[in-house]
Amino acid sequence: MRILLDECLPTELADELTGHEVRTVQQAGWSSVDNGALLQHAATKFDIFITIDKHIQHDHELPATLAVITVKAHTNRIQSLRPLVPELLSVIEQVRPGTFERVGA
Repeated sequence: MRILLDECLPTELADELTGHEVRTVQQAGWSSVDNGALLQHAATKFDIFITIDKHIQHDHELPATLAVITVKAHTNRIQSLRPLVPELLSVIEQVRPGTFERVGA
């Protein structure tokens, strides 16, 4: 899968998502782009967008070709996210375009 990590997530998370092509918003050249435009850009080059923004589902229309996974953790630091990686990888394998999914408690 081609995965885009939101700029609020640590770049180290990309290394944890083995078996997938992962880039960050910064690497894609889309830093500071608002979420609505970011989702439209992401839909042209990626299959999945991963964020910790819990409001994205309610605030923006999702392109039909992109899935969004929201990660809920105590912080956005890699130490808080690493325990969620197995669940995240499982959701990545099952998520369908045009849907929102949530990982974490």
